[in-house]
Amino acid sequence: MRPEAKYLQLYNSLTKQKEVFTPLTEGFVGMYVCGPTVYNHVHLGNCRTFLSFDLVYRYLQHLGYKVRYVRNITDAGHLENDTDSGEDRIAKKARLESIEPMEVVQRYTVDFHQVMAQFNALPPSIEPTATGHIIEQIELIHQILDAGYAYITNGSVYFDVVRFNQDQTYGKLSGRKLEDMIANTRELAAQSEKKNPQDFALWKKAEPKHIMRWPSPWSDGFPGWHLECTAMSTKYLGTQFDIHGGGMDLKFPHHECEIAQAEACNKISPVQFWMHANMLTLNGKKMAKSTGNHILPGELFSGDNNLMTQAISPAVAKFFMYQAHYRSILDFSNDALVASEKGFYRLMDAVSLIDNIEPGNHSDVDVSSWRQSCYDAMNDDFNSPILIAQLFEGAKYINTLADGTIQLTQEDLGLLGSTLKSFLFDVLGLTPPEDSNQKHDHLKRAMDLLIDLRKSARDNKDFATSDAIRDRLLEAGIQLKDGKDGTSFSLKNPNS
Repeated sequence: MRPEAKYLQLYNSLTKQKEVFTPLTEGFVGMYVCGPTVYNHVHLGNCRTFLSFDLVYRYLQHLGYKVRYVRNITDAGHLENDTDSGEDRIAKKARLESIEPMEVVQRYTVDFHQVMAQFNALPPSIEPTATGHIIEQIELIHQILDAGYAYITNGSVYFDVVRFNQDQTYGKLSGRKLEDMIANTRELAAQSEKKNPQDFALWKKAEPKHIMRWPSPWSDGFPGWHLECTAMSTKYLGTQFDIHGGGMDLKFPHHECEIAQAEACNKISPVQFWMHANMLTLNGKKMAKSTGNHILPGELFSGDNNLMTQAISPAVAKFFMYQAHYRSILDFSNDALVASEKGFYRLMDAVSLIDNIEPGNHSDVDVSSWRQSCYDAMNDDFNSPILIAQLFEGAKYINTLADGTIQLTQEDLGLLGSTLKSFLFDVLGLTPPEDSNQKHDHLKRAMDLLIDLRKSARDNKDFATSDAIRDRLLEAGIQLKDGKDGTSFSLKNPNS
């Protein structure tokens, strides 16, 4: 375990403040993140949420924690709205396309995995599906019924929020009061099965046309969306675990309902830290297919869209997202992404320079303090924009080292390079651009040829040619250095 681990602070959505992170079991972290409902292509707003928690996952591992990261796939039970009405989103897609619901699930689960792989996001430790845990969900319903916090109506089972609120507090995560919610709710429609509008479905009886259905003691039907996450998180992480994450839009009612269900069953709060990633806008407006203000990851990467002037690589898009804090609203725009691309390449150029820099006999920069500032940023609720600012500072050191303006000892030079690479590639999970690697390979081959030609000239006493090669390369920003092991080169100007 790295010593920096003890300084990690997380913003807890439940307490509305930052708190020192201490896992329930020393050295181990249990983390659950609400995954996608796989009825359509994953959009960039979803991607931002999952990349935010990829950063959390990566940094916790970097600190030395053993992390069990569970992220579910919702493949049934998610209705069109949050009032337990409407059609199942996956079943509706299947009906519209005249295919089986599980064909829809398979298609968009594969799409989701492919997009996450393009972003170089780590897969979770466990990726359970809602349909794979029907038995566990039925058992939870039995427990909630036995505890007196649910009721059966016409083959459906509903959570009794008013009854629960007599013993516990419903609304503690979102800060809503049940009395206010009831006062602001219209009269129930006569055909409603619920006692109160705030009650939510644990099990829904399937209508005759409903394709996705399972047998239960109450009816042939399907589980409620909120119940699925409680069942899967409890099975793989226990009745209490460390971190539960998701998008800000899930705070109410989804996560509020999860808390109520877990407390109804186990009488304890299920999660230490609730974390919520904020939304993504496009050109200052909410992303929406209906308005055309919408772009899919594949359209962004290929450039096949009407909103961007160029294709944006997954690494640059990811880097751009991390330049805003995960709890802040982030606006996607062409100008911002193009500017971010320049910054991304500036960092990658610095990384390619570091291995060709010769160490000095003293250090002009306090590398240890700079390294600590990188940890300080991430320990402050995963503050990636501050981290990136520090990484640019590290790149600045490398550029001035290459220019010969400052120098570092061998030890500090190694610490600078390893820290920069570790945060860029291991923590942020960025990938160097392919063209950058190719350019470096081409440069090395060309330099090997020039160094061989210069050596031949020197061996033949043709010092004029030898010196000309050296001087012309220096003018181009490439410095040759002769040593006992041969001649090496370094780039003096990273933009040349």
